[in-house]
Amino acid sequence: MPARRPARTALAVTAVALLSATAAACGDTGALQGAGPTPTAVSPTRLWPDLRPASSPAYPYDPAKRETVKGVTVPGDDIRKVDPVEVVEAELRARPDDYGSKGAYHATADRMKRCRPGAYGGRCPLLKPYYRDLTGDGRADLTLGFRLYPGNQTAVRVYTVERHTLVQVLADNDALIGVELAGRALIERSPADISGYEYRTTWVWDPGQRAMVFSRDEYLHVGDGRHGKTPSPARSPSPSAAESPR
Repeated sequence: MPARRPARTALAVTAVALLSATAAACGDTGALQGAGPTPTAVSPTRLWPDLRPASSPAYPYDPAKRETVKGVTVPGDDIRKVDPVEVVEAELRARPDDYGSKGAYHATADRMKRCRPGAYGGRCPLLKPYYRDLTGDGRADLTLGFRLYPGNQTAVRVYTVERHTLVQVLADNDALIGVELAGRALIERSPADISGYEYRTTWVWDPGQRAMVFSRDEYLHVGDGRHGKTPSPARSPSPSAAESPR
């Protein structure tokens, strides 16, 4: 679901409403009309004020991750000139436990041999790269995705350039329905265990940690039941501009 579609729909509905209101106003006398009863405001009620605070997090989530990408240069500090195939291959070399012959994603390394610069998808596990400023420094950052074989997970990675160096600022693996860029946020959509629902996880840039960090996790009703699948597997360790695919 494109991130801009709801906004366009809302604008269309608003425009129709305004036209209808204008047409109606031409024929009325301008007198005030009642809008019906107004519900009484109810302030929040704090439950169990003496409850002892928890001493540990309720749900352990991967902390923010930053990692310098070794073996990949950034010509002219322009991230668009970096070959996404080389970026993924650098990760394969750096994590033999994950991508080696006995690793969980060993088939990904085999299929990456079918990739070549500028050609993505098909038998190549690397997906089309996207460029957008997610860090707020006024320069484009790189968002990559590639399939993790032999399973059904997808790796999502975000890279930025700092001091002439390529730096990974987001690394997440999950079973995904889709990924969206909304402003400077990255949103992952995953299948839920109940038909008609899905999970949505939002990542945003944190200047303090200088990484994309988990911001929001939602369990949403999507209504049509198309995404009723098994729960997504546990996550594996290991101003807005339009998306700009290469």
